[in-house]
Amino acid sequence: MARLNLLEETRYEKLPVTVYANQQEASKKVAQRIATLIKTKQKNNELAVLGLATGATPVSVYAELVRMHQKEGLSFKNVITFNLDEYYPMKPTAKQSYVTFMNDNLFNHIDIPRENIHIPDGTLKQQDVAAFCLAYEQKITAFGGLDLQILGIGRTGHIGFNEPGSAPNSGTRLVTLDDLTRSDASRDFGGKENVPTKAITMGVGTIFKAREIILMAWSQKKAPIIKKAVEGEISGDVPATYLQLSDNVEFILDIDAASYLTRFDTPWLVKDCIWEKELKRKAVIWLAGKVSKPILKLTEDDYNTHGMAQLAVAQGPVYNINIDIFNQVQHTITGWPGGKPNADDSQRPERAEPKIKRSIIFSPHPDDDVISMGGTFIRLVDQGHDVHVAYQTSGNTAVWDDDVLRYMEFAIDFDRSIGENNSKLKSIYNDMRHFLVNKQPNEIDTIEIRAVKGFIRKSEAISGARYAGLHDDHIHFMELPFYETGKTKKNTVGEADIQLTIDLLQQVRPQQIFAAGDFADPHGTHWVCFNIILDALNRLKATEEWVKDCWLWLYRGAWHEFEIYEIEMAVPLSPQEVERKRNAIFKHQSQKDRPVFPGEDDREFWVRAEDRNRETARQYDQLGLAEYEAMEAFVRYKF
Repeated sequence: MARLNLLEETRYEKLPVTVYANQQEASKKVAQRIATLIKTKQKNNELAVLGLATGATPVSVYAELVRMHQKEGLSFKNVITFNLDEYYPMKPTAKQSYVTFMNDNLFNHIDIPRENIHIPDGTLKQQDVAAFCLAYEQKITAFGGLDLQILGIGRTGHIGFNEPGSAPNSGTRLVTLDDLTRSDASRDFGGKENVPTKAITMGVGTIFKAREIILMAWSQKKAPIIKKAVEGEISGDVPATYLQLSDNVEFILDIDAASYLTRFDTPWLVKDCIWEKELKRKAVIWLAGKVSKPILKLTEDDYNTHGMAQLAVAQGPVYNINIDIFNQVQHTITGWPGGKPNADDSQRPERAEPKIKRSIIFSPHPDDDVISMGGTFIRLVDQGHDVHVAYQTSGNTAVWDDDVLRYMEFAIDFDRSIGENNSKLKSIYNDMRHFLVNKQPNEIDTIEIRAVKGFIRKSEAISGARYAGLHDDHIHFMELPFYETGKTKKNTVGEADIQLTIDLLQQVRPQQIFAAGDFADPHGTHWVCFNIILDALNRLKATEEWVKDCWLWLYRGAWHEFEIYEIEMAVPLSPQEVERKRNAIFKHQSQKDRPVFPGEDDREFWVRAEDRNRETARQYDQLGLAEYEAMEAFVRYKF
């Protein structure tokens, strides 16, 4: 019976999918399967031939294999490896090389013979690449083919570097990288312009020959492409869909990467549900969007036709359901993000008391506060609350090198204008120019350059916060140590990061905290900064009485918004407030026009923010709620 239920739940899935609670658990399972294969081959005096992947996805798998080698005696002496791909051109000693990646994450820590390792050669002359690729295929065949191939998946749907348009029978070859793939790699290269345009990759046909294929994906960033790969039609536009044709493939996902699959996203379409409050709200809002109707106009026929008959029968009549959900959504809207004084707060998202709240807005980067919640920030100040803003990191990796020289030249000219002749400043400036002329992609800046970049962002943040109405003594620069490495890859969080946050919280003793809630990237700065806040609060709540009366609100960044069913506080913005928010964002001049790390979205930050806020308002309007110019959205986190 359980087997039949599972088949029903997964009927939209065109290949086997196993979902784990988190990346760590899933990675350990994959590592155990690799270890079992190696040990079985050892017992039979055979070689284990592995196809290996790079990128963030397999890092935890490799870490677990290293642990098993060092702690449990797992030997790799009988292992032959073939890596999927390599950038072209690429020196094997470069930081971005997959040779460096594999050495750092696996090969330097295990006992695999070096002659057993095979990685595409990014140093070849282009006329020699075709012969190399043929020889690569022949080597795989000579070892009896791949026993196991592990894969990640890119947001274009690529496996290896088989980009959209790749043929299902393609072999190892030189390819041109998709623009989105290069954008995603830009942080590793210090800018998209430094990312190679080509790569050598195993083909889809090469991958298909493996006796076992495991594709792994973690985090919500991968959820959209996973849905296409698992439930979509087979198409060259999404090369991973070719895996639906294999009898030997399994997708291994964490719950976030699986979250767009039908059984998780719209479970009422594939099974009977326990209609808890949030699921019910999600389903009704989904139905309203599906049939393009306001909530209060949904009919019993709409419910029955779109897989929600169970809800209609269990909790109907449907009009009562509609009224309940309409009221829930309506009660999220408030023009008083700090609570409305002397008012009934039983139907409002925030408390009426205390009338004047101490609030802290934690901003991971120096502009997240105004980009993500600038309208609410200004409104809190306008309504008389005691607002503080805390910039958790300097953001000094996201400033153009040219800006450093420009600001230094300004300082030198200013000195000259007041009759000073600062030879030390000129010397530092000359050293900077020399360094920047010879700077390699993603090379760590000098201490002086990092300092100037930090000063630039600090001055902009102060300007933005002042524009919002804050006095300087309410503007805090934390410079959390985990971030201040000069590298795009940051250190792990330490005790100093948490203690700095505890100190600030004890100083302000807020009744209200706003923090960034962008958790799609589990290694991202927003996620790290949020966990530091959470750790600090959890420590404080054991001894500090004020913590029990402190509410934690999450906001989202410039890319994505909370889903409507998730939103617990929606703050409407008038056209004038949208303009004030825009002006606050404009204070961050180093991020205007073209930021260093724009991600996949080429729009300016202020445009992204306004479009996102207007889209939220549009969705509320379509559900039958009042029509506003724009809305900022928040979710309360119960810690």
